[in-house]
Amino acid sequence: MVKADRSTWKSNYFLRIDHLFEKYSRFFIVHADNVGSKQMQETRMDLRGKAEVLMGKNTMMRKAIRANLAKHPALEKILPHIVGNIGFVFTSQDLAEIRDTLLGNKKEAPAKAGAIAPLDVFVPAGNTGQGPEKTSFFQALAIPTKITKGSIEILSEIHLIKVGDKVGASEAALLQMLKIRPFHYGLIINCVYDNGSIFSPAVLDITDDDVIKTFCSGIANIAAVSLAVGYPTTASVPHSVVNGFKNVASVCLEADIDIPQIAAIKEFLADPSKFAVAAAPAAAAGGAAAKKEEAKKEETEESDDDMGFGLFD
Repeated sequence: MVKADRSTWKSNYFLRIDHLFEKYSRFFIVHADNVGSKQMQETRMDLRGKAEVLMGKNTMMRKAIRANLAKHPALEKILPHIVGNIGFVFTSQDLAEIRDTLLGNKKEAPAKAGAIAPLDVFVPAGNTGQGPEKTSFFQALAIPTKITKGSIEILSEIHLIKVGDKVGASEAALLQMLKIRPFHYGLIINCVYDNGSIFSPAVLDITDDDVIKTFCSGIANIAAVSLAVGYPTTASVPHSVVNGFKNVASVCLEADIDIPQIAAIKEFLADPSKFAVAAAPAAAAGGAAAKKEEAKKEETEESDDDMGFGLFD
């Protein structure tokens, strides 16, 4: 196959990105640092039929975006995000599903000297399998060790590299020696574009239950403020009606006025034994829990007493 010249290649690239902006109204802006060609090919295969991946030079992307601003003015919002080794993942399917596919295509990688750590790296405590001749190597990194059965044992977990730090040659050599591959590289989602809006990928983790919980909390706050200042709102009216009924019930009971709404209350007041019948199940449950706790406490005390004997008692 004959390779197209540079001008033809650029022309085809601009035609493709124009087509993608026209076809899709939402996409991910992804970071592709440390992603090899084989891994990129595997990611494209997993996304086949679900999404389209487009990489390219930042200058060409910005030029293509500016050329589309007349038809899609909202694309101007993504210009500040065209920084670094980035690309686009266009899709018309569920964003959370595509996000999970991208995150699932991460590959383990060793910590190379000079690389920026994308996460915190810990070295676990335990036997390293290394001989005593490597003790000075661990001492140079201030890692507490001891010799156990002819091999070096790390006494406690060590926070070797912090996120954002540059990996040193000694840290890289240690991790390689311990066969620890701490990093996972893949397409990292920087932000999401959806019909003119740009937001963090963390928004995709918000469920319907989270929305309902937040909405109910806001309604409760509105009702509380409305009741406090005496300003009726849709949220506070039900509470005002209940409070008003309580006042009516109190007056009716005090004045011995019969209304259907307080018949049950008057019945309970006329025969207090019904309160005891209603409260019996709750009291029984509470008593059982108390007995169980007391038995557990006694068992613990007996165990403590046993431990009080000396070696020669």
